[in-house]
Amino acid sequence: MDDTTHETIVLVHGLWMTPRSWEHWVTYYEARGHTVLTPGYPGFDIEVEGLRANPQIIADLTVPETVDHIAAVIQSLPAPPIIMGHSFGGTLTQLLLARGLGSAGVVIDSAPTEGVRVNPISQARSLFPALKNPANRRKAVGFTPEEFHYAFTNTLSEEDSRAVWDRYHIPAPGSWVWEFGLFANFKPGHQDTWVDYSADRAPLLFLSGSEDHIMPPSVNKSNAKHYHKSPAVTDYYEFEGRDHWTCAAPGWEAVADHALAWAQDHARGPKAAVPDA
Repeated sequence: MDDTTHETIVLVHGLWMTPRSWEHWVTYYEARGHTVLTPGYPGFDIEVEGLRANPQIIADLTVPETVDHIAAVIQSLPAPPIIMGHSFGGTLTQLLLARGLGSAGVVIDSAPTEGVRVNPISQARSLFPALKNPANRRKAVGFTPEEFHYAFTNTLSEEDSRAVWDRYHIPAPGSWVWEFGLFANFKPGHQDTWVDYSADRAPLLFLSGSEDHIMPPSVNKSNAKHYHKSPAVTDYYEFEGRDHWTCAAPGWEAVADHALAWAQDHARGPKAAVPDA
């Protein structure tokens, strides 16, 4: 990692999480002189415990207002930042890059944008708690500790997974899971997660974990391949043995280092062809 250049880095959290999920990355990057911002979704300016007590804030969220909210933070900066997003934060990062924002983007275990039709069995099982009841479309839907262990933290012990659930987990907007999960590609017209895959934009790296249940490597590989007509660089890298909680599970520093080193190199380096993911 080149610590001689101090970057502004915007970290975008995913569903079932808040900006707190980035707490280790914030101190890690700031210790190296970088400026780190962790904008929450609209209404997420209260802590995890407050959101658990007020789930209607979550249930009422929409994707367009969330993208607009984070875009406003980025547009207020003096120079384009590096944007990194985890899980649905990866989807949001792709939408932000599609608006022409950012100097480089890294998406980690990304949820897909529209048109990615790969739906592994482990993903369906992970999302089943939200999809099992159509009434969940209008609710904020959480995981039980056991469901969370399967979907997010399957490489951790049950005890360690429960500690993660206690500190970080909140419900997610059921409408997002229904509209942009397994059924998104069966709806007519473009959805809120549509991007122009052929357009130019900042360089983009997909990072995936081989043991991820909710957003397995096949989902991220397919998403990356959709950009094959774009003149912008699109890369893919897979970490062996890592699950969806890769940004905080033991060894997360290697993920943080790889993400930033790639972003620094490509934000100011030459473009390259899309790899055969």
